[in-house]
Amino acid sequence: MALQLTTSYTKDAVDLFRYYKRLGERAIEQCSDEGLFSTLDSESNSIAIIVKHMAGNMRSRWTDFLTTDGEKSERNRDSEFEDPPANRADLIAIWERGWKSVFVALEPLVEADLARTITIRQEPHSVMQAINRQVAHYSYHVGQIVFLAKHLTAKKKGSWDSLTVPRNKSREFNVDVAEGRKSQR
Repeated sequence: MALQLTTSYTKDAVDLFRYYKRLGERAIEQCSDEGLFSTLDSESNSIAIIVKHMAGNMRSRWTDFLTTDGEKSERNRDSEFEDPPANRADLIAIWERGWKSVFVALEPLVEADLARTITIRQEPHSVMQAINRQVAHYSYHVGQIVFLAKHLTAKKKGSWDSLTVPRNKSREFNVDVAEGRKSQR
């Protein structure tokens, strides 16, 4: 992630969410259709289930973010861990709808909104606390997606295109911030 200096918490938060969204997408892109629905064991979730859970959480937390409790009464969290999306296209559609909820809620915020009080599960949070809570939650699950996609992809096809600095390439790796692309010296 290219660092862009900012003094705006909301801009930084939106940028972080976009970074984790893209990281998850890049992992999902490399994973086979079969891999998206595979689990490592009976206690594990597949990438498809993780995406379904994240999207359910996003819709609940960010819909009417400033005016209603972040745990919507119509949300059935337990069902998010059952019946994965039917295929890759459905998985991507669910993923996109969830992230849209995030950005629709965050992009209009101004710095003065950060001190406002909202509720999640009837507990008060400042807007900033709520955003931090969700950054931590989504980065946790995106990490799971990356781990699973890498494990299942490398196991099946024997290779993985690194999403960040490639192994044993940290000295040569250079982020060209001005161009916004990764390059090697």
